Amino acid sequence: MKVLLAHTPQMRRQYYGERSLGGLRAVADVKLHEGDDALDAAHLIDAAQDVDIIVADRLTEGQGDIFAKLPKLRAMVRCAVDIRNIDVAAASAAGVLVTRAGPGFIQSVTELALGFMVDLSRGVSRATADYHAGRKPEVVMGRQLAGSRLGIIGYGSIGRYLAGIAKALGMRVLVADPFAAVDDASIEHLPLDDLLARSDYVVCLAVANEQTENLIGAAALARMQRHAFFINLSRGNLVDEAALAAALRENRIAGAAMDVGRALDQMPTPELARLPNVIATPHIGGLTPPAIESQSLETVRQVGTIIKGEVPVGAVNAVHWTRRP
Repeated sequence: MKVLLAHTPQMRRQYYGERSLGGLRAVADVKLHEGDDALDAAHLIDAAQDVDIIVADRLTEGQGDIFAKLPKLRAMVRCAVDIRNIDVAAASAAGVLVTRAGPGFIQSVTELALGFMVDLSRGVSRATADYHAGRKPEVVMGRQLAGSRLGIIGYGSIGRYLAGIAKALGMRVLVADPFAAVDDASIEHLPLDDLLARSDYVVCLAVANEQTENLIGAAALARMQRHAFFINLSRGNLVDEAALAAALRENRIAGAAMDVGRALDQMPTPELARLPNVIATPHIGGLTPPAIESQSLETVRQVGTIIKGEVPVGAVNAVHWTRRP
């Protein structure tokens, strides 16, 4: 079978890797996208006319009538957890299987969350920037993580892992998630409003969907304490950025850190990221070799299973898969 690896060369180097590419080539005939830009719908249709499976990065959309216009296509395999830009209903109507990778980045994202908390608390980035610019850094009293309250919004895989590490550091952990059960008696399960009012650090790890759009808006931010920090490691559309910018400019919260936002490729918005009490990174939470290889190697396993005509782990519409080998 023939597989299109839709990653651009840069995305392939960062998010796929030679080991995974070699594994993919061992099970299928692989066609590489060599352009510098992500394939839009028209170019994806052109590139995938002769392929059975598309392995797509998060920038490659599966929208509109691409599935109907690719009669040979059997499956679209997403090398990421987020499949919001794939029209699963259209794929199902055409009999095309859609899969997603599992969260192989749990440890990687959690470590970045801890780094953000330390940086926000101790002014690491601020002091470093002053030294680099030849200025004398201001000596500011920091906050210790031990004894502080960490509020986690969204108690999924990352939230649970972060909670365990935070407890080991001596933090008091609060969780807001109406869909999760918290079986640890040392963790307080609270409504979101209460968590916001009581936390010294708020880490947003909620699932991004229509219901959570602008979950953190003006009302939510108004409930936070003035000394509290807000950290977003989920998706930019969970946050009303105008409201967050206003809260930061008016010092109604102490600061924010973000690895995601509403800019291209889910990156932080530059206008928000340049505020002096903001730390921002360009969507690199899961960009470590173990995290990336976990997801890319999973796509190799999925492709191998699909070639056998079997449903792989990670399939989201298996009941509608009629284009089996």
